[in-house]
Amino acid sequence: MSQMERQRLLKEQPLGHAADAASKGGRAPRSVTINRAESPLGWLLARGLVSQRQFDAGERLRGDWERAQLPPRVTMSWDAAPVARGRGGASAGSDLNGAQIDAKRRFEGAVSAAGPGLADILWRIVCAGEGMRDAETALGWPARAGKLVLTFALDRVADYYRIR
Repeated sequence: MSQMERQRLLKEQPLGHAADAASKGGRAPRSVTINRAESPLGWLLARGLVSQRQFDAGERLRGDWERAQLPPRVTMSWDAAPVARGRGGASAGSDLNGAQIDAKRRFEGAVSAAGPGLADILWRIVCAGEGMRDAETALGWPARAGKLVLTFALDRVADYYRIR
């Protein structure tokens, strides 16, 4: 791999609140090197199939999805069992903090802004991390249709997040 290709795939990115400080002209106190080719969306960006604006919208959507703790759990939850007030058992309501509620609201708003026909491919590629071929097969779409639909969805999400 040439040095130019390596620089295109690896990018220094500030962590957490440091991203806000870096965008305002200050130096980020902590950063991490990310490999853009790790995610399907990053793979598309590295090959010029989505724009930087579309990539940023997808990353923001994925960030909200993870902040809202919407991904399925893969390990045992060791939280205490909820106490039931009646014979019907405990309520199934989740205990979310304010940041999670805000992230969930933003995620749901962005997905609804994408539209009902576009939300499926958006969730599969950006949030679930499925490859384009797998997503197209699961949705019953012809080859190369997913990329076009994904770009429409990412443009709408970028408009929702006001990314220029």
